[in-house]
Order: sequence, then C-alpha cells, then structure tokens
Amino acid sequence: MIDLGLSKLAIIGVVALVVIGPEKLPKVARMAGTLYGRAQRYLHDVKTEVSREIELEELRNLQKTVEEQAQTIKADVENSIQKNMAEVEDAFRVDDTAADTIGAPVMHTATTDDQVRKAKEFRRKRLVRTSAVPLWYKQRNGGRMHVVSGAARVARFRPRSGKPPASFY
Repeated sequence: MIDLGLSKLAIIGVVALVVIGPEKLPKVARMAGTLYGRAQRYLHDVKTEVSREIELEELRNLQKTVEEQAQTIKADVENSIQKNMAEVEDAFRVDDTAADTIGAPVMHTATTDDQVRKAKEFRRKRLVRTSAVPLWYKQRNGGRMHVVSGAARVARFRPRSGKPPASFY
C-alpha cells in the first residue's frame, strides 16, 4: 500500500487546511474516513467471496474424484462378486454331476412353500414361547397381579411416625 509517514500526513493536512478551509475540514475528514472504511469493507467482502468460490471449486473437484474412485471400486467389487459366484456355481454343478454319477442323494433347495411353512412354524413357536402366562397360574404361584409404582411401594413399607400405634384392645 501507500507508505504514509507522519511528515507526509502533516503536509497533506496543511494543504487540505489551506485549500478546503478550517470550517469545512472536519466534515471532509469525516467523509474521507467513512469512504475509506467503506472501501476497506468492500475489499474484504470481495476477498472473502473469491476465497469461498475457490474453496467451493476445490470441493467440487474433490467430490468428482471421490465419485469416480467410488464408481471404480464398486465396479471392481461387482466384478469380483460375479467371478466368485460363477466359481461357486461351477463347483456346485461339478458336485451335482459327480453325485448323480455315483448315485448319492442330491440335496435339493427349499421351495417357497417349504419356506412359508417353516416361517409359520417359527412364528407359532415364538408366540408360544413369549405368550402371556395365564391368570390362574399367576394366582396359584404368587405372580404379581397389579403393577405398583415405586412411590407406592415406598409408601406401603414406610414406618408410620408421629401417631402412636393403634391399640389392639
């Protein structure tokens, strides 16, 4: 920026006093100060906006590279999965043909009817395991009949104070 020393400012002040006059000099100085402040704020705003745009562009470029790398990794994984599935299917085909030639029983995959039947059995067994205990069983074996809050339990077992115990006679 412009190098303004004390001597240069003094010369500018004396020239301004002579040219502008002592009556208008304070107004002009205030106006010059406000204009200088506005210019500084405007430059600061422009610099921050430019830096934001640069950062945003860098982030966009980074996002593009990350997406491209993710796509290549996804393609590699899909290719390896397809390759492994093909190897497994080939192995099963070889085992099936070997079992058919030997005469050993071949394992068949479950049909959808079998899967539906097994799911129903599982749900029925789970319902039996987690179903509510009958009321007559709770009464016979001392299960809780009513839910009691913690405050009610404390009040029930709190010793009574202040009153003498009621006389039995």
